[in-house]
Amino acid sequence: MSVVNLQVLKKEAIELLIKLINTPSISKQEKKASFIIEDYLHQYGFYVKRKFNNIWTENTNFSKKKNIRTILLNSHHDTVKPGKNWINNPFTAIKKENKIIGLGSNDAGASVVSLISTFIYLSSLSELPYKLILSITAEEEISGSLGVRAILPELGYIDLGIVGEPTKMQVAIAEKGLIVLDCIAEGKTGHSARDIGINAIYIATKDIEYLRKFFFNKKSELLGFTTLNVTQIQGGMQHNVIPDFCSFVIDIRTNELYKNEELIEIIRKKINSKIKPRSYHLNYSFIDPMHPIVLKAKLIGKKTYGSPTLSDQSIMPFSTIKMGVGDSVRSHTPNEYVFISEIMEGIDIYICLLKNFHF
Repeated sequence: MSVVNLQVLKKEAIELLIKLINTPSISKQEKKASFIIEDYLHQYGFYVKRKFNNIWTENTNFSKKKNIRTILLNSHHDTVKPGKNWINNPFTAIKKENKIIGLGSNDAGASVVSLISTFIYLSSLSELPYKLILSITAEEEISGSLGVRAILPELGYIDLGIVGEPTKMQVAIAEKGLIVLDCIAEGKTGHSARDIGINAIYIATKDIEYLRKFFFNKKSELLGFTTLNVTQIQGGMQHNVIPDFCSFVIDIRTNELYKNEELIEIIRKKINSKIKPRSYHLNYSFIDPMHPIVLKAKLIGKKTYGSPTLSDQSIMPFSTIKMGVGDSVRSHTPNEYVFISEIMEGIDIYICLLKNFHF
């Protein structure tokens, strides 16, 4: 493959993003979008592997020396469901001067097409000092088991991951993890007129009031405090029955100073309601600030920070950074958009970061 014209790639990136927006790709329904991406990669001669609605491919222009390092470029092509406040059809891309409006344009379609363009361009250069894998994966928005988690064992050993999420092309070198706890307060039914029974709602609300004032005191330099919020509650069958059951949900965003199991036990000992963790695997992410990719990012003028939002970094057991096109403030909002200029610049920055990169 001769060196690909970068201006052509940038033009195609915008066209590809518009196609993806016009193809609904809500989590677990990403198949049609994945075939659009696969077909585009086939046009450049890449052999694409597929599992569920995840696709990935590899470059061939890497050094054949032993112990070659591998870099994974990853982003996701699934979206959340659109809310009710969209002015326009969320599944119809609108191109208006420098702006593209549509569901998934910012999170994470812009990063998807920018990483694809970067991969194609780098794969057309002369020999690279590393192997490059591009994966565009599913179910990120729901932390699903059929997303990137399902293909990691098939990718082989990865030395470094670059996860495309809207970060204004700054570099998140740490990311908070997530624990979700389902809590159940148990009481005893009785007739409300006789004021007998044990009211499960009162047990739950007492626990919730305690949790509202509770805080974890270990503060991370990059990620701040581990935070806790009660985000859902449900209880009661009818107006004249003392409820024997009330459930609520706790959302915990973790820093690197606590283990997930430790946090769960702390909460378990503090409240009367029974708790059941939904999962343990959504861990915080952290890369050594002296890692060569972080140093290269700083060299080209990128800022580093700790991110409060969760991504597929949380299930990648290797060094990663989160870096992508767009602004996370726009994610999951009505009339989501991205600027075309952000995509153009994002491709240039990815290439500048990786073109002469060495571990």
